[in-house]
Formats: sequence, C-alpha cells, structure tokens
Amino acid sequence: MQDWLWMTAAELGRGIGAGEIDPEALTEAYLAAIAAHEHGASTYARLTETRARAEAAAAAARARTGQRLSLLDGVPVSWKDLFDTAGVATESGSALLEGRVPVRDAEVLRTAGAAGLVCLGKTHMSEFAFSGLGLNPITATPPCVNGEGAVPGGSSSGAATSVAYGLAAGAIGSDTGGSVRIPAAWNDLVGLKTTHGRISTDGVVPLVPSFDSVGPLARTVEDAALLLAALEGRKPVDLRGASLAGRRFAVLETVAMDGLREAPRAAFLSAIDRLRAAGARVEALAVPEVAEAMALSGILYTPEAYGTWGEVIEAAPEKMFAPILERFRGGAEARASALIVAGNVLKRCKAAYFAATAGYDAVLMPTAANLPPDHERLLSDAEYYVTENLLTLRNTRIGNLMGGCGMSLPTGVPSCGMQMLAPPMTEARLLRLAAAAERALG
Repeated sequence: MQDWLWMTAAELGRGIGAGEIDPEALTEAYLAAIAAHEHGASTYARLTETRARAEAAAAAARARTGQRLSLLDGVPVSWKDLFDTAGVATESGSALLEGRVPVRDAEVLRTAGAAGLVCLGKTHMSEFAFSGLGLNPITATPPCVNGEGAVPGGSSSGAATSVAYGLAAGAIGSDTGGSVRIPAAWNDLVGLKTTHGRISTDGVVPLVPSFDSVGPLARTVEDAALLLAALEGRKPVDLRGASLAGRRFAVLETVAMDGLREAPRAAFLSAIDRLRAAGARVEALAVPEVAEAMALSGILYTPEAYGTWGEVIEAAPEKMFAPILERFRGGAEARASALIVAGNVLKRCKAAYFAATAGYDAVLMPTAANLPPDHERLLSDAEYYVTENLLTLRNTRIGNLMGGCGMSLPTGVPSCGMQMLAPPMTEARLLRLAAAAERALG
C-alpha cells in the first residue's frame, strides 16, 4: 500500500478500474500516512476523515458494479483551505477567519465530488492567499520538498507539499498571481493556472476576484488534465499523439528574463535545448507592453484585495502577519480614477501582447526567477522578504495580467520550473503541448 502513495492519480484510477486497488483501502493508506508523517500537521490545516471514508465507500461500491463516474473515481486529493466545505472550517490561512464554517460546498468541490474524487482535507496556505512564498507564521508554513529550511512557495503551499510528500494523489489550489505555479515549480510538480472565469469560484474565499482562478497541482500533465476535467465536469483532454515537431514557441525577453538567479536561468536554457531537440522552434520575443502592464500590477491588485477584506482586517489587525497586513493596507488609499486608468491601459497592453504572440503555440519563461528563499531569514529580514516575494511572483503574474492560461513544468533541476503561457480558454491545446514538452524534458 505504501507504493500507492507515490503513484500518479491516473495510475491509481486505472488500478481501481482494474480491481487491483480498493478505494477504501487507498483512502485509509493516505489518512494513515498523513497522521504518521512529520509534516502532516504543517501540510493539512484539518482532515475530513468522515467525508473521505464515505466518499471512498461510495466509490468502492461503484467500482464493484462497473458504474464508475470517471477515471479518478475513488482517488483521494487535497483542497486548499479556501474552498468551502460544508460543516468543516474554511479559514483561508487567517486567524481573522478562525471558526468560519460554511454550510455548503464550493461549486467546484461539488463538481469534483460528482466525478468521484475523495476529499482528504484542507491544506495550509499563505494568509488570505496574498503571498507567493508560502510563509505563514500565523497558522503553519509547510516545508519545501527540496530543502526543509526553505519555504515551499505559495499561496497553495500545503497543496504542493501534500502531493510532493505522498500525502495526496493530487491537489486543488488557486492562482491569483502565481499561487498554483510557484509551489508547483519549487516542489517539482506540474501546476495548471486556468483562465480566469473558466472554473467557478462560487464558494471560494476571494482575494482579488478580478484575477482569482482555480487550478490543480499534480505529478504529471496527464494528472493535471484529469483533474481539470473533474473540476469542470467534462471529459478529459486527449493527450495521445501530442508532439513538439513543428511547434513554434516564443521566449518572452521583456521582464521575464531579467535578473534571473543562476540555477533557474541554467535550468531554463537547458529545457529550451531539449525542446529544440524534440523538433520545436524557439525564438526570442520582446513585448514592451508587458513591462507597462507589470508596472500597474500594484494598483490592479492591492486596492481590490483591500476592498474585499479591509473591514475584516481593521477589526483585528493584530491577528495578521505584519508583512501581509502592510501589503493589504497598501491598497487602502487608491483613487477610483487611478483604477479606471490602469484598467484601460491593461486592456491595451493585453491586446498588444496577444497580437505579438499570435503566431506562436505558447510563450515560455522560467516559472520563478529565484529558488525557494530561507524560511528563517524571511522572518528576520524585512527587506529580504519584500524583495523575494516580488521576484517570486514576477514571471507568473505576467500570465495573470495578460489573462490567459498557464502551466509550470519541472525541468529536472530541483525547484526550477518552466512556464508555458497560452491564450484564454485554450487549456486543451496547452495541455497537449505540455504533455509533449514533459516527455522532452524527461
């Protein structure tokens, strides 16, 4: 049974379908592993054992009668602690929401349940999802799989560690500025940022509703495709025959390649060489409007975040981690006219970006420009915290601002991911490209 913990979600699903794996035994194996693991408590904010066992029993009954709901029917996954679960606390990593117990599931959780996914529990996260580092001294900071002295990336921090440490077959997170792709990259996983608005956020604790999106973290592109199908209630993308031969990619030079640390740069350049060896055409591309849009990201994000949570925050600001509180308060005095101007400029920049990239299958860049920072130094060095947090989210935020979908793939170098960006609502094409790239990257 211990081998089950390291199988892909697809392999587990096929094993259930073949009668080789019992969903109830599988769920018990995961629950036991979480309870026994040294990082179980720092990965999961709370477990949903009763629900998981009931869902596993139902999946087992369907498997016995040949009535499985999907390939992942009976496969256990984790959920970031901002997806509402009926009767179970959902606190978004914040002491300000302690004891918040929703009365119904988030819509996406209900949809996934209808595909037979088993909910193991709720994973720790950055406070209100407002940091890419994964550091949360208020609730818990999960470890990075590549160094326990380092942070895991955020804000879907526990989501990533649940998969990386064999404590879930897959994980569901959210991405507002990189919160799926960063922890995926730093923990050597696949992370999919879906197009904003593609998956319902009804019942998902918001941060910046104009940019919030839902997405899976997984061991493989196939798993990500299957999880996306479960989240949407659709058939999964057919990945068969995916190839890089003749595909054309752009390496975005504007902003994304600036100031890269040595390891991410070397890993990315090596990944590009492997894509070319597999038949892809890769060209450098400058899009000046990306820099213009990035300069507006503060005014586009922070006022909406503060407008969403300011009243709750100011009722008990002492309950917050000071850097997160300061970041929220940075949006308190924004003028409505500045927001309108920024929104109009962003529209123009997006149009220019998609015109410039229209001839390419996807846009490539390192997922993060840096490696996972040191946990203790982040707590003691305020300047280091600000510098690393902004650098961490820089490249992924390009994808959120431009409004498309994106995926981080492992490059084979620890904590170094390669990001692929594609236009809105083209997840099917992106997944096929990623499946071919995954093979090329080994």
